[in-house]
Amino acid sequence: MEDNREHKSCERLHDVKKFENIKELLKNTRKEYGNEIAFKYKTETPGNFRTETYNEYLDDIEALGTALIDSGLKDKKIAVISENRYEWTLGYLATVTGVGIIVPLDKSLPPAEIENSIKRSEVEAIFYSKKYDEIMDKIRKQNDTNLKYFISMDKEKNEDGVYSIKELIKTGKELLRQGNREYLDAPIDNEKMSIMLFTSGTTSMSKAVMLSHKNLCTNIYDITSTFDVNKEDVILSFLPLHHVFECTVGFLYPISVGACITYCEGIRHIAENIKDYRVSVMISVPLLFENMYQRLWKTIEKQGKTKKVKFGLFISNILMKFGIDKRRKLFKEILDSLGGKIRLFVAGAAAFDKEAEKGFNDFGIATYQGYGLTETSPVIAAEHPTVVKYGSIGKLYPSLQGKIWNPDKDGVGELVVKGDSVMIGYYNNEEATKAAFEGGWFHTGDLAYFDKDDYIFITGRQKSVIVLKNGKNIYPEELEGLINKIEGVKESFVYGKPENGDETDLKLNAKLVYDPEIMKEKFGLEKEEDIKEKLWKDVKEVNKGIPTYKYIKGITVTTKELIKTTTQKIKRFEEIKRV
Repeated sequence: MEDNREHKSCERLHDVKKFENIKELLKNTRKEYGNEIAFKYKTETPGNFRTETYNEYLDDIEALGTALIDSGLKDKKIAVISENRYEWTLGYLATVTGVGIIVPLDKSLPPAEIENSIKRSEVEAIFYSKKYDEIMDKIRKQNDTNLKYFISMDKEKNEDGVYSIKELIKTGKELLRQGNREYLDAPIDNEKMSIMLFTSGTTSMSKAVMLSHKNLCTNIYDITSTFDVNKEDVILSFLPLHHVFECTVGFLYPISVGACITYCEGIRHIAENIKDYRVSVMISVPLLFENMYQRLWKTIEKQGKTKKVKFGLFISNILMKFGIDKRRKLFKEILDSLGGKIRLFVAGAAAFDKEAEKGFNDFGIATYQGYGLTETSPVIAAEHPTVVKYGSIGKLYPSLQGKIWNPDKDGVGELVVKGDSVMIGYYNNEEATKAAFEGGWFHTGDLAYFDKDDYIFITGRQKSVIVLKNGKNIYPEELEGLINKIEGVKESFVYGKPENGDETDLKLNAKLVYDPEIMKEKFGLEKEEDIKEKLWKDVKEVNKGIPTYKYIKGITVTTKELIKTTTQKIKRFEEIKRV
């Protein structure tokens, strides 16, 4: 059974260039933005920054690509693993625009899984930072993978069988001076696999997604035609670059429009980095923005300015109804606390709290939610300046078609899509590819519905639905969203607990991760049993606002963070093992 109603995609807001491949995109960036600053870094001197222009950056890419081909790596698979940094992007772009297939690896994987990924992807070279020296030395000595080239991002010179990326760039520049054009003239097959990405999860369970230049460039075209990031913008890159959301939206897209990229020094340094770099755009996960929003209000409360700010919001909302926008003037002090330049927040990879999204918009920071998957390069749908409905993920992107597969009586079913940004398939996994494309549509695994205006609302993961004995479906994400609003709760996990040993008779329970500081400061509570008693009362209040079959029947409390992926999604099966 399918939902055969035609759902309209969002319209393009800007007439922009469409690139056939990333090599073409980079040529255009050199032509249009060659002298603009591509990357900015801190130096040891406060207030002083080191910069790279796009011309300098593209010179390094071309030199590295030339050296890689000269070393015998044409058409080979090459991995990259490190923290977010300039050299990661060099390895990625040099490989993908003329050398071979790039395989970005998750920087947070334990050594055994890094090794497993290297074997599964059959890579012959790897770029890595000094953090991975030990594991790479071990792999090199074991000699049981296809790896022949170990390329350090930190070594100054080639030594002990390890190449230096700096030396390779020097070699490549010399080869280019001598007239070597193998990399420069290398043709790109736009539809062939050029990027291999592992889905999140343990390596044995994760699937290797095959993406092409056509996939990524289609998605970049959709993003560029619906958003307005430009060469004046400074972007703070926070999410790991191996994740396709950060790679496409926070790296390739900014490069295509000549924006400046800066790298976050860590979660504790976000506020400082935003101010120091005068950041104007941030692309991240909702949890980060929600925490920022909560901290803003805590500061407002501590300064005794709650009434003043709420009155300002009241006045601002009235003025906005008449088309008068005074938000950035009325809330200048708040915006200055965020560096004064922030104008755009884009959240993805998980559900975004409506209150935080609306709150930032009310303060004058355009804040939108998007949705996508590794398999779709990644963005499937997003809000943007003319497409906003809080709680939704916006509308389908222009290049995609979508519908609901097997909708129930409320119109909720699996979201399926088709279009040029959808993957080629899973590497060496015909069975999984066939299952993912049942009926000619790519199956996202997410449950959703379209409203009458074609906005999409995600209700939860198909695999995480809890089916009660009475046949009712429970979407845990919905209940977690309500519980997370309880003051002092950092995050929560809702699960079905078997009653009296009957695996089919599930009672809803919740694990609450609380903030001990808030519990002590706000409620004077320090003992866990007292905190649990207080939070159980709050959960009962949540129960009063929902149907009885959705009631939470029991809770556990902890200060230990939930097990999550790099984009802060709960690893539900691992959490169930824990509880």
